[in-house]
Amino acid sequence: MSNPLAPGSLSGLRALVTGSSRGIGADTVTYFAEAGARVVINYRNKEARALKLVGQLEAAGAEAFAVGADLTDPGDVERLAAEIQERLGGLDILVLNASGGMESGMSEDYAMRLNRDAQVEFLSAMLPLLHSGSRIVFVTSHQAHFIKTVETMPEYLPVALSKRAGEDALRDLIPMLDDQGIGFVVVSGDMIEGTITATLLQRANPGAIEARKEAAGRLYNVSEFAAEVALAAVEPIPDDHTRYVGDVSDFLQA
Repeated sequence: MSNPLAPGSLSGLRALVTGSSRGIGADTVTYFAEAGARVVINYRNKEARALKLVGQLEAAGAEAFAVGADLTDPGDVERLAAEIQERLGGLDILVLNASGGMESGMSEDYAMRLNRDAQVEFLSAMLPLLHSGSRIVFVTSHQAHFIKTVETMPEYLPVALSKRAGEDALRDLIPMLDDQGIGFVVVSGDMIEGTITATLLQRANPGAIEARKEAAGRLYNVSEFAAEVALAAVEPIPDDHTRYVGDVSDFLQA
């Protein structure tokens, strides 16, 4: 998919996308870089992928660097903030894309620690880097956003509940962000074909993604959804702070 942002439209701006070594995060940070932003690629354990992306962006003339940081580790987050302060002096765009909860080998409370607690703590750590005019984008799914009124697949329930809890906790900060002139918008989309979440759901519940695709009519792919996330960083903020991607009629009718 072509970049939805005009060349040079983000010239001079600084952007961090969490969980951006692959998937939606990688495509989002690429769109920013191609539009002229200086970008930070964050990863938890995919260093090789992150460095490869940095190389690709630099080869195309962009300014990019990668920093490994586990959002649930306060020490990692503090180190990431310090490096951004040293190298960029602040941030104009912060995309909270990293999430999880379906990985094997994690503790029972991992989804809530990552998708709720770590999101709030991470934003608090990044707040000194933001300024009036900065924009925060939180990425979620319809299945999580509407979990209070619409049931989801059992395999996805822990993620949906924790993502919604994270969204609610971040929304509680909107008055404070407004006072500082910092924008906040949620981007909510259906299941996205090609993501690790879709792969894990398909593995746990064969046919689940195909069934959702049939019910929805179509599902966005990674690059299409990333384009919507990128646009959310620059377009006017909706009154309810939510940018819906694709058809939400199934969820709104519940």
